[in-house]
Amino acid sequence: MLSRFLSVLRPSRTVPITSWTATSRWSLNPIRVTILIVGLGLFGFGDALLVQSTLGNSPWTVLAQGITIRTHLPIGWVTFGISILVLAGWIPLKSRPGFGTLANIVVIALFLQIGTEIFPVERHTLWIRLLYVLGGIAIIGIGSALYITCGLGPGPRDGLMTGIHRVTGVRVGRVRLMIEILAMGIGWLLGGRIGVGTLLFALLIGNSVAISLGLVQKLPLAESARSESSNPEIAEPE
Repeated sequence: MLSRFLSVLRPSRTVPITSWTATSRWSLNPIRVTILIVGLGLFGFGDALLVQSTLGNSPWTVLAQGITIRTHLPIGWVTFGISILVLAGWIPLKSRPGFGTLANIVVIALFLQIGTEIFPVERHTLWIRLLYVLGGIAIIGIGSALYITCGLGPGPRDGLMTGIHRVTGVRVGRVRLMIEILAMGIGWLLGGRIGVGTLLFALLIGNSVAISLGLVQKLPLAESARSESSNPEIAEPE
């Protein structure tokens, strides 16, 4: 029983090709778009749980929260604005967005804002705060897996990462690390929250996405027999 359970949760080493995976970034159909929106919405809700835990945010949300503190604008609108600015950074890199890129900007910001209004802020009970963080990371993983397997284009931050990698030749992981440290550092200086939640996010988000990809691969709707090698443009949308 335990071995069967563990096999179900085995992380995927590749991004699976499913029955809803697009052949191009603008190849749309109702099922694919629905799965995309659900995935991005879950991502936004998961991020909201981290914010409401008050234990620390994901790196880009540290920046969004810092700007929110300084401007008093809603965090969803700030996230939307940051995504637009990041997308503008694609222009000199000659990268092209897909439908998923544009949906990423709108849907994650919207559901992050809704989530911060629905989920109560927790400042007192540590185990509930940790539950917020761990639940948020799990939900972000599931949302990312659904979004990624649609194949409709990377999120603004992922596209910036891969574009810089292509132009400079610097490894993708190093580019991602430098961008996120910069965003988190600026956010922290503006008052954004860094803490245990930030550390747990950094340590666990990769496995959360990989495990979720493995689960998606096993869904009856997915054509789980086929898989593709990892693509640096396909990554979690943060």
